[in-house]
Amino acid sequence: VQLQASGGGLVQAGGSLRLSCVVSGSIFSINRMGWYRQAPGKQRELVAAITSGASTNYADSVKGRFTISRDYAKNTVYLQMNSLKPEDTAVYYCNARAGFKNIDYWGQGTQVTVSS
Repeated sequence: VQLQASGGGLVQAGGSLRLSCVVSGSIFSINRMGWYRQAPGKQRELVAAITSGASTNYADSVKGRFTISRDYAKNTVYLQMNSLKPEDTAVYYCNARAGFKNIDYWGQGTQVTVSS
């Protein structure tokens, strides 16, 4: 499984960004897609995830502001981020969990910076 993330950038507080993650390879084996983030000096954390059955879950800090979705025709997973806050500033990583062993695959990070 290969992942190519894009869409990060600099935005003012209250603004919006949409991250995209194009998936290739053994797509049929993916059980769950997710977005994680890592801020300087902090551990990587799960932001949002969507299962193969389209169930979603979100970190409490982003509920109501972020939406994860998947376009099967385009093999792409999106993270729509609205009402961004400075504390959302981090490197965001696309993740795929695949196979019966639930192996994690990672895309390259994309920087999101929210200015106050």
